[in-house]
Amino acid sequence: MPTTAMDFLPARKLSCGVVILSDAAELLLCHVTGQGHWDLPKGGADPGEAPLQAALRETREETGLMLDARTLVDLGRHAFRPRKDLHLFATLMPRLDPAGLFCLSHFECGRSGAARPEMDGYGWFAFGRLDEYCKPALAELLTRRIDLPVLLQQLRRRHALAA
Repeated sequence: MPTTAMDFLPARKLSCGVVILSDAAELLLCHVTGQGHWDLPKGGADPGEAPLQAALRETREETGLMLDARTLVDLGRHAFRPRKDLHLFATLMPRLDPAGLFCLSHFECGRSGAARPEMDGYGWFAFGRLDEYCKPALAELLTRRIDLPVLLQQLRRRHALAA
C-alpha cells in the first residue's frame, strides 16, 4: 500500500466529557484556573480507557461528582479543534449548589511548583449565554452543532420513563 501524507500526521487527540444539564435549561460549567473561560468537565482518556470511563473519571476529578453511567446519553465524537476531537455524553441532574463542587486534579504552577486545581469555580449557565463564557470552539459545538433545547427534552423524556 502506498504511503500518503496522512500517514505522517499525528493522530488526533481525544478528550472525553459530560454535558450536565439542569431542568431549568442550564449547563454546568467549570472555571479553568488562571484563565478567563469556563469549560465542561472533560479531559484525555488514559491508555486503554473507553470514552465513557474517561468522561466519568474526568467529571469526578474536576467536579467531585460521581455520575451513574446508566444515566448518560452518548452524544458521540465531534471534531473539536484541528488536532483534537471531543467525545461527549449528556445527563440531566437536579440543579445542585455549585459551591459544593471541588476539583481533585491539580497541576504545578510556574517556578514555585505550587499545586493548583485545574478548575477553581463552578456555575450553571443559560444555554443562550455560552458564547460569553466558553472558548469559541466549545461554544460553537454546544450552541450550533448540538441542539441543547432538543437534548434537554430527550433527557427529560428519558428521565420520566426511568422514574
